[in-house]
Amino acid sequence: MRDILVLYYSRGGSVARLARQIARGIGEVEGMQARLRTVPPVAAVTQAAAPPVPEDGAPYVERADLAECAGLLLGSPTRFGNMAAPLKHFLDGLGTEWASGTLAGKPAAVFTSTATQHGGQEATLLSMMLPLLHHGCVIAGIPYTEPALSATREGGTPYGASHVAGGDDDPQPSDDEAALARALGRRIAALAARLA
Repeated sequence: MRDILVLYYSRGGSVARLARQIARGIGEVEGMQARLRTVPPVAAVTQAAAPPVPEDGAPYVERADLAECAGLLLGSPTRFGNMAAPLKHFLDGLGTEWASGTLAGKPAAVFTSTATQHGGQEATLLSMMLPLLHHGCVIAGIPYTEPALSATREGGTPYGASHVAGGDDDPQPSDDEAALARALGRRIAALAARLA
């Protein structure tokens, strides 16, 4: 089995749920499995180090996860049209992996969640692609051959999977959002299988 790394930061649970849908899609491709990982939170002032293992959810990412993966899906909630600071902080520390080409040639895609329909999903997805391009990843999105992309009234874009949590911060993806997240997982897994 080859691993597709699903690396994300989630604060309210929406991005984590999208990650699990993406993992389901990856598992539908023969010979592929998802490796779910998260990044530790960051703060302007650090008084204590983050615990070595999160209390719940996916384990923290290690650099070996990047080297061992056959593909990468990167997820973050939207913060003013950009990825959240914990994910950006992690990516900013990957100079060694950039210089050695750890991710070069690997298929990659992105996913996000916002509170509102026009909360910056596409800007966030596009901005998350930039470091992946610098690392030499082969970027893929969701093509309009996926019927849910034309039908969705919530999240889901050709730039990547997304979720609209709404004013109540509902972390549960709609049926269309979940279908598109699974499709994105299948797409990256299938690309990784072909590239192998």
